[in-house]
Amino acid sequence: MAETLTVELRTDLGKHHTRRLRRAGSIPAILYGHKQEPVCLSIAADEVDAAIRHGGRLVNLAGAMSDKAFIRDLQWDTFGLHVLHVDFSRISEHEVVEVVVAIELRGEAPGVREGGVIKLSIHEVSLQVQATAIPDKLFVNVNHLKLGDSITVAQVEIPEGAKILMDPEEIVVECIQPAVELEEAAAEPLPGEPEVIGRKKEDEEEE
Repeated sequence: MAETLTVELRTDLGKHHTRRLRRAGSIPAILYGHKQEPVCLSIAADEVDAAIRHGGRLVNLAGAMSDKAFIRDLQWDTFGLHVLHVDFSRISEHEVVEVVVAIELRGEAPGVREGGVIKLSIHEVSLQVQATAIPDKLFVNVNHLKLGDSITVAQVEIPEGAKILMDPEEIVVECIQPAVELEEAAAEPLPGEPEVIGRKKEDEEEE
């Protein structure tokens, strides 16, 4: 479900007015798209924070204007804690857009009980999808993942009609043997390892 953001028109522009706006608890924004003139807006910071927290990209703009929009870009502060500016794009109900959607794992992999660990290699997936069908997240179930098994991009469930804009064979998540165990196994000498004999021979020559 799309979040609703109450917006106000922003007529006072420039750095001085922008800083004053942020101090008052609002965030500057701009709305682009559909060959219309860009519109400068302001939104309460807590509404923007709530929309981001819920993971939605599609929003309804209300208040000074009524429109459907897509959160195209977010500008953050140096520490990545606070949003400083929002770029919106107008969208129509059946418009197809390209988005990046986060991946979230669900379930418990049997391979973990076998001593393995879960390695998430891809945290986001690029999609081409209808605007009204943009998912907040893509959930990947690992309940069947045994030690040595993997899930590829092609196996990730996506909305009907959507298209993945990535290599379908790329591994998203896998259950692997812990690196420490692999290092210990590599360090153990094999029976009759020739290096041991060689070292002994060198010791005798030094004596």
